[in-house]
Amino acid sequence: MKQLKCSPDYPRPQFVRKDWQNLNGEWEFQYDDENLGEQQGWTSGKKLSRTILVPFCYQSERSGIGEKAIHDTVWYRRTLHLTSKRAHYRQLLHFGAADYSARVWVNGILVAEHEGGHTPFTADITYAAREGDNEIVVKVRDYSTDVTLPRGKQFWKEQPEQVFYTGTTGIWQTVWLEEVYESYLGAVYLTPDIDRNDIRIRLVTQGWHPGLRVRARISFEGKLVSEDVFILHAPEETRTIGLHDFNDHGMGRWWSPEHPHLYDISFALFDGEQLIDDVDSYFGMRKIAIVDGKVCLNNRPYYMKLVLDQGYFPGGLLTAPNGEALRQDVELTKAMGFNGARKHQKIEDPRYLYWCDVLGLLVWGEMANAYQYSETYVQRITQEWQQAVLRDYNHPCIVAWVPINESWGVPNMLIDKKQQQHTLAMYYLTKSLDDTRLVLSNDGWEHTHSDLATIHDYEHRREVLAERYATVESAIDSIAQNRWIYVPGYAYGGEPIHLSEFGGISYRKSEASGWGYSAAVDGEDYLRRLIDVMQPVAESRAIQGYCYTQLTDVEQEINGLLTFNREPKLPLEVIRKLNEGNFGTDSMKQISDR
Repeated sequence: MKQLKCSPDYPRPQFVRKDWQNLNGEWEFQYDDENLGEQQGWTSGKKLSRTILVPFCYQSERSGIGEKAIHDTVWYRRTLHLTSKRAHYRQLLHFGAADYSARVWVNGILVAEHEGGHTPFTADITYAAREGDNEIVVKVRDYSTDVTLPRGKQFWKEQPEQVFYTGTTGIWQTVWLEEVYESYLGAVYLTPDIDRNDIRIRLVTQGWHPGLRVRARISFEGKLVSEDVFILHAPEETRTIGLHDFNDHGMGRWWSPEHPHLYDISFALFDGEQLIDDVDSYFGMRKIAIVDGKVCLNNRPYYMKLVLDQGYFPGGLLTAPNGEALRQDVELTKAMGFNGARKHQKIEDPRYLYWCDVLGLLVWGEMANAYQYSETYVQRITQEWQQAVLRDYNHPCIVAWVPINESWGVPNMLIDKKQQQHTLAMYYLTKSLDDTRLVLSNDGWEHTHSDLATIHDYEHRREVLAERYATVESAIDSIAQNRWIYVPGYAYGGEPIHLSEFGGISYRKSEASGWGYSAAVDGEDYLRRLIDVMQPVAESRAIQGYCYTQLTDVEQEINGLLTFNREPKLPLEVIRKLNEGNFGTDSMKQISDR
């Protein structure tokens, strides 16, 4: 696959236009603790008292502010210069994410409102903008103490504690501008079918009118594979293109972590003979399914070896310093012998998913959960989760969706029928949007109906783990973490069993202090403890995959295989050997020689 045609930090690598303007950088900024800004006319002409470096939240050091005190209403302001405004063109102002709800004004005109702290939104500023200087004003409101808010690991107090981290308020992903023709491609959804050797394309056109047509070109390693031209008879049009070059045995073009083959695809939109839009994307031919009780990747049984990845970064919190930092996390994960990552309580930056696609790493996509149940919570999470699934639908790396984790947001799952029905609703809602991936109703315990039977278990004694996971029956009958695996009234139905959280061993290798689920005193003790939890899991005949907790330390939680600064606590090749099932004395000797 060719690299991105523009900056590697282009914010939407699955839907690339060549011309775009990055609006990250210094913006004016101000707190509004009384939420009086709109009443006092901050929407236009108000110079704000501070500056901030977008896209970093004010709580982060990289923002230039780095204050942990709670300020739930914040304002941003900057000038955008437009050299010209062409007739029949539209100006689209994009936001990767702003936590939690946002309102946007251009030259004093309200152009967008959005709710959801992890998903993108776009403002069409065409009629508000003018040639020359334009004023952009953004108000973002957070609700730090509202535990019905989908927030993930963000704590509702000023200082992080236990498994909860520093909060994020405001813009935390890239802001950028694109100019498009009045008719343009709004979205493309790509569904591969390796059994039929074809790709299904669903195109969504904004400003559709009769006479529009699309040219789709597919290539592999620079060689044209297929080209199709078709008329758009409606705003949404679906086409299926056969890949006649495709033969797994002879060509080896399926996508997997071991062989991350990708096809390039470009879309050109024409109005008559005029080219009015041009978008580049890519896809991977891969299939994830359960066959006879086994997880199969591309129709072959596949053992997933995942690592839990919180997606936090020193100095930036939820925001990586750059695209290279996201690539580094993928490379470090693979270097330790993991073939996947479970992104935990965060809808990750699309640029991370791009590197997982390119370098080959499976991903479980997970929603940032709330902590208490209410009808308002249901509305919030349902809306934002749908946006997340559709945003990331095209990434071949994503093989599972996790809308709810460990009964967060549904704490009374065992006794509350409404909360049980909610997990079922999220399962089937996800399936209605994407029937090509695995879906969990409630990862870790208290399942209703899920494609996998997932268990979270931080037991550190080798003999207990070996006995508990000796058979399918003993695994399902266990009460790991003092939780039922299935809610009463629901039962195990032969789903593949995955230990989707385990380990969590703390080992202090930096100035940071903190905690883990068990603690090592030195490198040799750390390795012994890793072997004690990883060997019985690897040797279990009941478990078909695992997810080790976790990739890096995060603030006070020091149970990472890497420090928060991404420094290995043990040589990467030692962890790789453990993932490969090598638990012999040579691993011990290697660490003792360091």
